[in-house]
Order: sequence, then C-alpha cells, then structure tokens
Amino acid sequence: MKIFRKLRAKFLKEGNVKRYLLYAIGEVLLVMIGILLALQVDSWNDDRLRRIEEINYYHNFREQLIDDSTNIFGNKRYNSRYLNQFNFAINIIERDDRSLIDSLGKIMFNLTEYSDFDRQGNLYETLVTGGEIKILRNEEIINAIRELEGRYIYMNRMENIHWDVIIKDVLPAISTNLKFATFEVQEPEQAYSYQFQNLILGLKTIMQEKDTIYLETNQRIKSLIEVIDRELAEK
Repeated sequence: MKIFRKLRAKFLKEGNVKRYLLYAIGEVLLVMIGILLALQVDSWNDDRLRRIEEINYYHNFREQLIDDSTNIFGNKRYNSRYLNQFNFAINIIERDDRSLIDSLGKIMFNLTEYSDFDRQGNLYETLVTGGEIKILRNEEIINAIRELEGRYIYMNRMENIHWDVIIKDVLPAISTNLKFATFEVQEPEQAYSYQFQNLILGLKTIMQEKDTIYLETNQRIKSLIEVIDRELAEK
C-alpha cells in the first residue's frame, strides 16, 4: 500500500492529472477485484460447507432408511406368519373339521396379534422444519422422500384399522368363547359359525393389504437408497 501512496503523491506533486486519474481508476479497479475475489472465496467456502452438510445428511438418512427397511421386513414376516394361520383357521371352519378344534383354539387366541411398524415422526415434515431441505439440491431425492412419507402414512393407517378391529370385534368375540389359559374353545358351534369365519376373513383382508403395503414401501426405500448412492458417488 505504501507504493500506491507514493505514486499518488508523485502524480499530484507533478501536476500530472491524466496519469493521476488513470492511477486512481486502476486503484479502484484493484479494490473492486479484491472485493469480488473475497466474495467469491466466501461463496466457494459456503458452497463447500453446504455440500459437506448435504453429504452428511444423505449418509445419516441412508442409515435411517436401512433401519426402516429392516423394521418393515420384520413386520411383513410377522404379519405373513399369522396370515397363514388365519387362512388355516378359515379352512378348518369351512370344512367343519372338529378334530382340529384345539388348533382352532390356539389360532383364535392369536387373532389378537398384529404387526405394527408405527414410525414416529414425519419424514418430509421433519426435513422442512429441521431446515435440511434447504441444503438438499437433488429434487429426485426430495420428491422420493415425499412419496415415501405417503406410504408410511398409509401403512400406519392400515395398522390402526387392524388394531381397531381387534379391540372392537375380535376381543369381544373370543373372550366369551375361549379360555385363554389353555386355549380351550368353550362354545364350538360359535367357533365354527360363518359369523366367526367372516370375522377372520375381515382380518385376512386387512392383513393382505398390509402385506402389500410393506412390500411396496420396502421397494420404494430400496429405490431411494439407490438414488442416494448415485448422488454420493457423483460427489
């Protein structure tokens, strides 16, 4: 800066206005270039920090998706196991096979079992309220998160419907006909009635729907993880 001051003083002393003006303009340009460079460096640094934050989010969210997928797979397996039992019970009642009344009694007790993913929190809403959406630049990932949230909501709704049927219909039907301690059926005619078969068929319909939702949701999770992996690979 001393050399600039000396040059400025020299031009003024010599009365060389033209050279002084050219110098002044050059000095202003240098200052402006310096400011622009500083701003650009700050912008590059901010962009680098945002990208690091975005990458960290993808890594953390990817792990969460893997946990969700494992949880959903476990619930699907649980749901399928009892769905098979209930199909067996429907066949027992249809054939009026009284030799399998003990098996029917055990299955009646299991009518209260149900799978429950019950994920706490809203994926997309958390993304917005937590501020993470501001750092995400991949629209495909953002849209996939929004769509996946819709599947979670649908899945939880079906699980709530299943629970309501158990509380309002299943428990009253079996509590007056089944000795829970030994699984003994107290009123066989009621257990082999078409009304009770209809109740199990209703549960079967709900559980088949849940089975489909579990499968479709896990497929969406798999697709989203693949998109995230591509995004991470590119960076």
